Amino acid sequence: MTNPAFEVFFAALPLVVVGVLLVGLLWPAARVMPIAWLVACAVGFFVWGMPPAWLLAATIEGVITAVQILFIVFAALVLLYTMLRSGAFDTLNRNFAEISEDRRVQVVLVAFFLATFIEGAAGFGTPAAVVAPLLLGLGFPALAAVVVALVGHVIAVTYGAVGTPILVGIGEPMSSVSGIRATIEANGMTTTEFAVEVAKWAATYHVLVGVVMPLFAVGMVVYFFGGEERSLRPAGEVAPLCLVSGVAFAIPYWLAARVSAAFPALLGSMLGGAVVIAALRAGYFEPETRWEFPPESEWPDHWVGTIRPADARGVIPEEYTISPLRAWTPYVLLIVSLVVTRSVAPISRFLQGETIRPLGVEVSLRFGTITTDVGEFTLGLFGFEWTSILGTGIGNGVGVAYLPGTWLLVSAVIAIPLFGMSRGQVAEAWREASLNLRSPLVALVFVLAMAHVMLQSGAHAVGLDSMIVVLATATADAVGPAYPFVAALIGALGAALMGSNTVSNITFGTFQFVAAESVGVPRTLTVGAQAVGGAIGNLVAIHNVVAALATVGLVGQEGRVMRLNLLPLLYYSIGVGTLAMLFSYVLFPALF
Repeated sequence: MTNPAFEVFFAALPLVVVGVLLVGLLWPAARVMPIAWLVACAVGFFVWGMPPAWLLAATIEGVITAVQILFIVFAALVLLYTMLRSGAFDTLNRNFAEISEDRRVQVVLVAFFLATFIEGAAGFGTPAAVVAPLLLGLGFPALAAVVVALVGHVIAVTYGAVGTPILVGIGEPMSSVSGIRATIEANGMTTTEFAVEVAKWAATYHVLVGVVMPLFAVGMVVYFFGGEERSLRPAGEVAPLCLVSGVAFAIPYWLAARVSAAFPALLGSMLGGAVVIAALRAGYFEPETRWEFPPESEWPDHWVGTIRPADARGVIPEEYTISPLRAWTPYVLLIVSLVVTRSVAPISRFLQGETIRPLGVEVSLRFGTITTDVGEFTLGLFGFEWTSILGTGIGNGVGVAYLPGTWLLVSAVIAIPLFGMSRGQVAEAWREASLNLRSPLVALVFVLAMAHVMLQSGAHAVGLDSMIVVLATATADAVGPAYPFVAALIGALGAALMGSNTVSNITFGTFQFVAAESVGVPRTLTVGAQAVGGAIGNLVAIHNVVAALATVGLVGQEGRVMRLNLLPLLYYSIGVGTLAMLFSYVLFPALF
């Protein structure tokens, strides 16, 4: 290929197909994504010259990733139905109502503070899978639950899974590219120290733009789900609560980011949430009038999924059937398990398959490696790794022990004796979880297969850039000095396609570094904008949306969710882009 316009057109073609069919025509993702995968394969074969073995290997790589995500979704559904069949959700309804029965306040407490905490602990789509069903159980329409679950935690995504998008997504790629590493070291920093600097500036972008996200989430709920007379006035009534919540989260969040990328989201949610709950219990910021959704009989069909967690949605039980302590225990155990398995280094390394040496004895979950004609298989107790798939340089694996889904299942199993569930209740919960997994399976498998074909399109031959890099490069060339304004959008493109801030940072982080050099703007600020863009892209990441919808039984409404979430994505990207331009050319042009 020698014509740049030719390359860009065909590189964008799979994404154009997704945009037209999914967002434009509102086709369900289960129909759209197989078509988009076929288009990506055709472009890869005819335009990029990918051999069939590479196309198949890239597809297999995507399928393996899909297996991991489907496991998380299944586990979240098992916990959801365990809570439903045991009656624990009735207790949670009453428990939240004791703080406030107002739906706007519940958005702040659950979709913002709880979601950001879970994101900080687990990341990788876990908040939506946990919070959306919880909101559904509180009486929210399924569509509203998914929208606010995705919007509410976006400020925390950059530091999700105890800082993985920064520590792994930024730090490691910078270290692996010798030229970039040399440039950083010549400036008196290690790549790890550079990643910390990126974390600082990413937090600054987030705080200045994202402090209003509680109000944004509430505004979307009251405007789009408040009935025929759309108005933002109910959001204005709780604006003081929302702004105080944003500030209470932002202060510890920003301060923590100046020390480490591991705990900004965790500390912001814990400390900020504690302050806001204490204020509400003391009688501050509680709205004078209670806001509620329209009667369920008036809800449009697209608001409602197949899962109905409460026989009388929105009705608070007069008394507890299960104590609040017991009802919250599965979620507390989930959060503690996620924090421990991700923050305690020996445990984290062990669960990811590394060998540890407690008391001088080598212990590992891995058994060994088998070499075959189709690649090398490293087998373990709870997973496997497949390298050199079909003789290519592509590899992937499944490590079940480390996935958030494992700890969702553990919490669900512990809940069985905790709630005194019968065998019939348990069987029903697991059966319903399995049935609701069928719908997202096709969409998740094919969206990830498409993404990995696009990512690997440049790996089979020397001198070829992948479709993703071609698109990003074309963007940088087109905007020139205005590049800082679009840096976050490039990060968002990566996350929207791959559903992961970490993968977006790995894919585009080094590119953003080099692009900043060529344009003559600070690398730290530009890569920081990339880290924020990777977070906001999760708002419209196809398989994140599909996974969240699956937990509330609303698969097929992907396009509607993505349309609504374009609003916060545009707000965030414009805000960060404006700040990046101001910082790069006016306030901090001398930064590295």
